[in-house]
Order: sequence, then C-alpha cells, then structure tokens
Amino acid sequence: MQTVICIGMAGSGKTTFMQRLNSHLHAEKNPPYVINLDPATLKVPFGCHIDIRDSIKYKKVMENYDLGPNGAIVTSLNLFSTKIDQVMKIVEKRSDTFKNCIIDTPGQIECFVWSASGSIITESFASQYPTVIAYIVDTPRNQSPSTFMSNMLYACSILYKTKLPMVLVFNKNDVVKADFAIDWMKDFEVFQEAILKNKELQGETGMGSGYMGSLVNSMSLMLEEFYSQLDCVQVSSATGAGFDDFTKAVDNKVKEYNEFYKKEREETLKRKELEEEKMKKESMTKLMKDLKIKNKKDVNKEAHSDSSADVISDLEEGENDGILDPDSEQEENDDIGAAAEREYTFSEDRELGEVNDTVPDLQAKYQEALEKTAKDVSSETAENIVKYIRG
Repeated sequence: MQTVICIGMAGSGKTTFMQRLNSHLHAEKNPPYVINLDPATLKVPFGCHIDIRDSIKYKKVMENYDLGPNGAIVTSLNLFSTKIDQVMKIVEKRSDTFKNCIIDTPGQIECFVWSASGSIITESFASQYPTVIAYIVDTPRNQSPSTFMSNMLYACSILYKTKLPMVLVFNKNDVVKADFAIDWMKDFEVFQEAILKNKELQGETGMGSGYMGSLVNSMSLMLEEFYSQLDCVQVSSATGAGFDDFTKAVDNKVKEYNEFYKKEREETLKRKELEEEKMKKESMTKLMKDLKIKNKKDVNKEAHSDSSADVISDLEEGENDGILDPDSEQEENDDIGAAAEREYTFSEDRELGEVNDTVPDLQAKYQEALEKTAKDVSSETAENIVKYIRG
C-alpha cells in the first residue's frame, strides 16, 4: 500500500480533489482506502473508511474546552492521534486489499502541518508505507509573483518538515492554465520579467519597494534547487483532467521513496535509537553515582585488589609459621600470671564484679617486685624510685 496525504491552503480545492481522485481510481478498478482527518467539515462528498468525525465531535470539543475554530481542530487532531496505534492496526488489516490510501487533511493547513498530531500521523504512515505529499495549489490565486513565491515557500517548509517526497499539484486548471507558474519555476529570467510587469501595473502598492523586489529575487534563486526536486502536474478537479499524470507522478515518487527516503529514514531511526541508548546509559550512570552504587567492573577490580592483598598478608603472616620463639612461652606465662593476679583484684562476694578495695596489699606486692629489680641499678636511683612510689 502507498499513501497520499493531500495538503494545501484553505480554498485550494483539497476536498474536491479527493473526490475526483477517488472516482478516478474507482474507474480504473483500483479503489483506494480513504481517510478523512478534517473534523470541521459538514459534508464529505466521498465515502470514507475512517472518518475522524465518527470518534470526535468538533462542536463538543469547542464547548468543552472553550476553544475557537482553529484551536478545536488542533485539539480534535490531538485526541485522534492518541489512538493512532488502533488506526494503524485497522489500516494494516486492509493493506493487502488496497493499493492506495488517500488522506484528506483540514483546510487550515497550519493546524495539521505544524501541530504535534500532524507529525505523529504523518510519521506513523511513513514508517510503514511509502508516503507521498500532494501539495494542492490554487492556480488562479497564484498569478501574482509575490503570492506564488509565498505559496512555494510554504511548500518548501512542508517538504523540509515532513522530509517526504512531494508532488506539486496545480488545481483548477479548467479556470486558469498553470503554464505561467511552470515557466516561472523553470526559468529565472521569466520570473524576473513577471516581477517587473507586476511592478509597472501596481506601482508602489505592489512590489515597488526595493526591499521586496530584492527579497523575491533572492528567494527565487534559492528555490531553484527546490523546484528541481519536484514533480509538477496540472489537474482539474471539476473535469477530471490531468489525474493520469498525477497517478504516474505518485508512482515515480514511491520509487524515489524506496530508493532514497526509506534508507534515510532507517538511518535516522537507528541514530535516534543510539542516542536514546546513550542517554539511558548516561542517566543510569548518574543515578548509580547519586545512589553510590558501584559498577560491576569497579566491584571486580576491588575484589581483585582485595584478594591480592589477602594473599600478601597471608604470606607475611605465614613467614614465621613453624618457628619457635623462645620468648613466647615466657610471655604466655607472664600473661597467665598477670591474669592470676588480676583475679585477686575482684572480690568474690560482690555480684557486680567491682574492683577490690584491698589496694594496700596490691601496692605492697608491686613495691616488693620493684625493690628486687632495683638491686641491679645504682642505689641512688633505686632510692629515688622508692621514694617516688611511697610519696
């Protein structure tokens, strides 16, 4: 299935174009899958498989949210886009039955193109099916060079916004032929002559100012590359002329989508996934730092360093294993003796184990021991020590 999204200024004839395209495809025994996304229209002159008006009431949205016409259209599209996954499932079930899916958008072009819901709906279809933008131009209104330039800038912005292949459709060909517009797009000098002619006709009220003239000239030069990437067709929604050319242009753009746009979109999606993974890792790292949680690598490093330290300490402690220290038994006996002496410092009849009050006996023992060791020292030093202890 290939998708055609019809976009254009208010009054350009999008709904009539949709009706004629629908009947043209039925005449070729290739009926399309039709979707209406205009919640404010009172009557749709063609049968729809999915109609936004069935699920969202435009007037109720205005009353409940206290909105004006444009705000209610944007809100209705936002409400509809919340269920876009269900819409895509319905379309997917019928994708094998229909070759073409044509979508009508609201007359207020900014409500669809520049809203979040418009991007969601467009991306949803473009991610699953080859999608082409049909930009409808009101040919009689674009006979002025300034109006034509404004319309082309709008088309360029939509192409840049959607990043999808576009077919420029000059509608109402039965009223005014679009040969002049195609000549302006192909030849810069012809467009310059039209600017000068318009200046002579309208004088200072038109494009007489030097600023406007230079601006339009520079814009026309800038749009030459934009024109080269477009397929232009002339159609008449009233008579049905030119719709064979339109279907051929759509088929060419579908091939272009598969060759260029699809690869670019896949690369963009991969880039977004990588960026999201990177952001997730960075946020997780920050969270772990905030919570003071260590990474597995850091834990393994610390474990390895701890194990090596344990081995070294074990070796150091084990260096003297099996070697008898001659002073060890004496130290143990001294410890035992000290423990035995400490036992006498606690009274047996006291439950709380307080220190015994027989301090003079303990003091006499220490003094006796000190006097024995003081024999090897000079008598004066020993006497001074004894006096110091007694005092």
